[in-house]
Amino acid sequence: MIDTMAFLLVFFMIASLAMTQQMGVTVNLPRASAATRQTSADRMLVITADRQERLFLNKQPAHWDTLESALRARLRARPELVVVVNADEDLRHGTVVRVIDAIRRAGAKHMSIATQRPRDDGGGPDGPPRR
Repeated sequence: MIDTMAFLLVFFMIASLAMTQQMGVTVNLPRASAATRQTSADRMLVITADRQERLFLNKQPAHWDTLESALRARLRARPELVVVVNADEDLRHGTVVRVIDAIRRAGAKHMSIATQRPRDDGGGPDGPPRR
């Protein structure tokens, strides 16, 4: 009985983590050795900025000029939301700062930056150098 319960617990943990990854648009995330998953999908608002600097809120296209007001409206309705920045690793730093600034101005109390764990291929913390 305990084995079954442990299996179900692990199964649902993995399933919920897999659903969390699908909240945003797919981008090439930067790697971080301390990357962890901390929030369930129903408590997240994902802002994705892709390589072309296009914005998405939970996979829905968004615009730079309305980002702050859209965030403010969603956070007013659900202030406990964790805003997750899902930015492509090749995106300019200034663009990421612009997204974070909009999140702060909108009044988010909780924010996180999405990363992925490094590959274990012997090339150091970020893997082998890119070519």
